[in-house]
Amino acid sequence: MKKNIQRADERGKTDQGWLKANFSFSFSRYYNPDRVSFGKLVVLNDDTIAPGKGFGAHPHENMEVISIPTYGELTHKDNTGSEEVIFSNQIQVMSAGSGITHSEYNHSKSQEAKLFQIWIEPSKLNVEPRHETKTLNLEKNKIVKIVSGNKDKNTLFIYQDASVHLGEFDKNETVSFKTKENRGTFIMVTEGSAKIEGELLNKRDSIEIKETNEIKIETTKDTKILVIDTIMN
Repeated sequence: MKKNIQRADERGKTDQGWLKANFSFSFSRYYNPDRVSFGKLVVLNDDTIAPGKGFGAHPHENMEVISIPTYGELTHKDNTGSEEVIFSNQIQVMSAGSGITHSEYNHSKSQEAKLFQIWIEPSKLNVEPRHETKTLNLEKNKIVKIVSGNKDKNTLFIYQDASVHLGEFDKNETVSFKTKENRGTFIMVTEGSAKIEGELLNKRDSIEIKETNEIKIETTKDTKILVIDTIMN
């Protein structure tokens, strides 16, 4: 087993007034040659957007873009004519494919919006742009798969052999995450604290693990975790 830890205060960051963000991997003006990607995971941004502000229309292509609001509401618009508001109990997946132009704004004029945005490299290029939104109903004290490369009713689909999982724990719990030795697993403690393979992680700390087929996670009360499992090449 190989492990690599990134503490919350070691992430890249920006403060543009309307946007405060932390970057787990190189993004925009933040570049760290040791933090370019992990397998097919290339972006994990932790954004806070001021009321009424947001990202104006901008293009994407050949990327799987996953938005997980954790507080507030986001307005999504794109050049396919789609417009919707995404809430903090939902998740959106967008396959940019051959090209899509979209905008993302804080829907509220009075409160902040917070979200994680994840970019995963696709296995299939130039697909027809698409997006899906799903309301989450997570079972407590378990790690629940919410995104995968398999088309099934329980997860949102992406064009890659990768998966995204969330765990919400309201008590001390020990769980096992199954993977494979030729894969890699990125885990962030988004709230609370957890001991992962003997390493104590606090809020917004993350760990990357590979060359194993099982990961032991010991949570404390009121802990939330984000897990991304990916092929490595």
